[in-house]
Amino acid sequence: MTAVEPFDFVGSQGAALSGRLHRPEGRAQGSVLLAHCFTCSKDLNTMTRLAKGLAGGGYAALRFDFTGLGESAGDFAETSVSANVSDLTRAAAKLIQAGFGPCGLLGHSLGGAASILAAHRLKTVRSLVTIGTPADAGHVRQLFVDQLHHLEAGQPATIEVAERPFRINPGFVDDLQHHDVLTSVSQLGRPYCIVHATDDGVVGYDNAERLFKAAAPPKELATMSSGGHMFTARADADRLLETVLSWFDRTL
Repeated sequence: MTAVEPFDFVGSQGAALSGRLHRPEGRAQGSVLLAHCFTCSKDLNTMTRLAKGLAGGGYAALRFDFTGLGESAGDFAETSVSANVSDLTRAAAKLIQAGFGPCGLLGHSLGGAASILAAHRLKTVRSLVTIGTPADAGHVRQLFVDQLHHLEAGQPATIEVAERPFRINPGFVDDLQHHDVLTSVSQLGRPYCIVHATDDGVVGYDNAERLFKAAAPPKELATMSSGGHMFTARADADRLLETVLSWFDRTL
């Protein structure tokens, strides 16, 4: 049977970050670090199902909350994509230090963009999967377009995502322009799998096509006919897990 245990560590901004490590039965054949979507948490169904499934497939899987989200400490208003990238770097280092290698990286939505950007710092990462990921980190602006005039004028704003309020500072928007996801994809130098549903209404399927075109081999575009952005339905979640496990079994 697989087991789950706390795996907390200090994030890039000095806050205590909350994680859960899923251990497989017996010796792990490798590890996978999971990065959740914008304003989400490690406890999102997408993350927990993937972590449990990866552990069932023989991998140690770590899901954690980015700074200021879920059970992690810190102020979300002070975070940015750069901060998420640094949090991922810390998490990957802790996994390797704990003896769980080689390491794979799996990111969902903006967490996928952060994973692509983080991979350049993480030489221990051998393989990457992104799910429903934008080809441009600035894509997230569409979630708070009505507040952009405040943020671009240097004023903090409260945005609403999935009917929950979040305070962000102008620095979050300023930081977005410093990240070129497509250039980072072209320079990955590691196996890369892009998973995207054609009915994703949050991040359009054209983003997957742009990522695939920019990536160098070995690469794969796993197109799902259903699943939307969150892969909530059990059948879609099972198909997603099967795709992810197959990729890591071949590339880790």
